[in-house]
Amino acid sequence: MKGARQLIVTPEPMTMSALNVTQLKTVPELVEPPLSMFEQGAKYGQDKAVKSPWQSFGLAVFAGAFIALAFVFYITVTTGATGAPWGLIRLAGGLAFSMGLILVVVCGGELFTSTVLTTIAWAKGSISTKQLLACWSRVYCGNFIGASLILGLVMWGGMWQLNGAQWGLNALHIAQHKLHHSWGQAFALGVLCNLLVCLGVWMTFSSKDALTKSALLILPVAMFVSSGFEHSIANLFMVPLGIAIEHFAGANLFAALGIPAGQFSDLTFSNFISHNLVPVTLGNIVGGGVVVGLGYWAVEKGSATKVNNIKQNSNYSESYGEGSTMKTAINNLVIRDVMDAQPVTLAPEMNVYQALELLAQSDVRSAPVVDQQQRLLGFISEQDLLRGMWSEEFSADLQLQVRDLMQFEMLTVAPSDSVAQLLELMIVDKDKLFPVSDSGMYIGSSYQSYEERLRCARANRPSAYPVVEGGRLCGVIRRKHMLTKLVRTQKPEAVAAEDAVTSAA
Repeated sequence: MKGARQLIVTPEPMTMSALNVTQLKTVPELVEPPLSMFEQGAKYGQDKAVKSPWQSFGLAVFAGAFIALAFVFYITVTTGATGAPWGLIRLAGGLAFSMGLILVVVCGGELFTSTVLTTIAWAKGSISTKQLLACWSRVYCGNFIGASLILGLVMWGGMWQLNGAQWGLNALHIAQHKLHHSWGQAFALGVLCNLLVCLGVWMTFSSKDALTKSALLILPVAMFVSSGFEHSIANLFMVPLGIAIEHFAGANLFAALGIPAGQFSDLTFSNFISHNLVPVTLGNIVGGGVVVGLGYWAVEKGSATKVNNIKQNSNYSESYGEGSTMKTAINNLVIRDVMDAQPVTLAPEMNVYQALELLAQSDVRSAPVVDQQQRLLGFISEQDLLRGMWSEEFSADLQLQVRDLMQFEMLTVAPSDSVAQLLELMIVDKDKLFPVSDSGMYIGSSYQSYEERLRCARANRPSAYPVVEGGRLCGVIRRKHMLTKLVRTQKPEAVAAEDAVTSAA
């Protein structure tokens, strides 16, 4: 930098759109921030409860069919795998069964085990107990009909005969095993099952992408299936399938396999309802509706109570007026109302010492660089000037000029731009506040509430911006200008008193 410098032709100042940042030319409509996962869960449950009964029932039929198809897949995958390790067989079956919940979430369906998350909306008072129970009842009935339709098609297609009737034998063993739990075991396995199902569904609230949702569902479903947890809607297909095979194909099947005819005589609807369906259904309600749904509601309620206590102990709102007034005041302000219309400017031929002296005398930290026609050439700050001086070891005969150090790429605003939008750009890093990918996937390292993310969402933006109109500089707006204006807007009585004292003096 000690040698002669080539004069660089200054490009046109880059606007905010050129830098691919928020444009301030128009004030967009206020956009609601993305809902937290809890808020999405509450909305998810409320939407299910207020949906039209016919639509809810129809989607429930589809969901029951989807889960039944997944169990068909499970039986097929696990049939004939007697030589493989037990755990791997179960894992393969669990991965296959995950297709069912993926179909429900991606294709749309009302599944009873995830519908119990309506307890969140109920706890918040968004829906009544009557609406809650009506929703559960029609979805449960719809699931049963959907599962029964697939059961009929499976039996009609003679699938029990696959692999030398081993498919049917596998189905019989699976169905019979479900009736051999004690009531307490069936209840506990139902709790564990729907804990995982609802956590899987809960995770899908973090994404808008169908492929991502599908991937998130695989492991929770694979775990509950491979571990033998009990799913009431799946059992509405599986156990009746075993009963149907034993009743309609029993004699021929048992003769072909050399099995005593009475081996599966306990496969009856009375045993199924009393020993499996009732405790498993209740367990599913507790696991999903109570543990997951009401559990997250209790956590969120506790967080909200803490925030409210903080607000009640603060006199900020009393001192600065109502929030709605503040929003209106900010949104009505434009740059012209706040900017310094006669800002300090620097000439490109000034040396660094002259520039620093002028900045210090004017009590500003940066200034625009203009030519004699007030055309904006660049922008320079104390840091730019000091960095140049440091590079030359603070030499007394420093020959550096402002044109050598000024920034050519800058953000500019127009006099008619919104103060609210500029202030938002300056103070909030939305990538930190709303850590969501383009596909809608939550990319934060851990769950944080909105308040926690807001504390860390500091923006690394300039505090001063040149105001340009018709290609010429017409002012500068700084953060302190906006703060002063906001305080005056929010505390008019205090400002009036201050002005009165000043006038008297």
